[in-house]
Amino acid sequence: MRQAVMTAPGEIEYREVETPVPDEREVLIRVRNIGVCGSDVHVYHGVHPFTSYPVVQGHEVSGEVESVGGSVQRFSTGEKVTFVPQLVCGKCYPCRHGMHHVCDSLKVMGFQAPGAAQDYFAVPEDLTIKLPDEMSFEHGAMIEPMAVAVHALGRAGDIADRRVLVLGAGPIGNLVAQCARGLGAAAVMITDLSDVRLNRARECGIACTVNALHEDLGTAVGRHFGPDKADVILECVGVEEAIADAITVARKGSDIIVVGVFGSKPAVDLSLVQDRELNLHGSLMYQHHDYTKAIELVNGGAVSLDALITDTFAFDRYHEAYRHIEESADRSLKVMIEL
Repeated sequence: MRQAVMTAPGEIEYREVETPVPDEREVLIRVRNIGVCGSDVHVYHGVHPFTSYPVVQGHEVSGEVESVGGSVQRFSTGEKVTFVPQLVCGKCYPCRHGMHHVCDSLKVMGFQAPGAAQDYFAVPEDLTIKLPDEMSFEHGAMIEPMAVAVHALGRAGDIADRRVLVLGAGPIGNLVAQCARGLGAAAVMITDLSDVRLNRARECGIACTVNALHEDLGTAVGRHFGPDKADVILECVGVEEAIADAITVARKGSDIIVVGVFGSKPAVDLSLVQDRELNLHGSLMYQHHDYTKAIELVNGGAVSLDALITDTFAFDRYHEAYRHIEESADRSLKVMIEL
């Protein structure tokens, strides 16, 4: 079978390797679609702090069951599936207390463990997630980033009837805004510095968009949410200016969720966090129930995914996908690899 190996930053080698044979408790997946995410791009550029080379990428994945191990009972050949790309120890404090997604020894497939950038990929049964028959493979590969969004919103508790501000209109920010709406938020506003991404957010049904280059964010928050401002603010950029803005525009008692991945350490005004009794939460990845809710939202039509999938490349053009992302800047949102 074919396998794409990133041997060094910016270098992808295509190899012919043996097709995996699933063990007793594994599901062998025929991979159909792989989404390229921002963390993958960090690996391509050699700036991901927790990934070494060579590495087989691929963690936003959909496919169909090719075969199953002898002890597998929940899956059958031909079913559409995705998987949770987390390998955990099951013994540390987080694992013992229902927080396996922040396991002390967490390894993420495609980063610290081999991913699914190959024709077939074997996954433990308990990490395999069934997709609805009617869901496309493209949408199936979007369930992983959808789960990121669902989990991030869950860090603030029940979103229903709350005012939600999302900073950053990239793929994750867009999905966070759409999920907030789908979960019953009273009002949703999304901001960015790119009109292209904000236009895409409007295509996805997010009516209130603000370009922070052209309008003061505090003024926009007051105009859209009124004097009570935002109940929940989600930082989906990963830059100092965005988290500083989140703290500055928050009202007393707001929840701030950090979703963006920071490449450098930001300086933030903790005096405002203290003075306003802001609730500052980190959000890392997801749990199984976030996948379930993500599938429910997608299958129920609460989110629009087609507008986010801007480009598709064949598997043997994997390297071209990265070059396209570099060259197209904010014009590309979700790039898909099709097998």
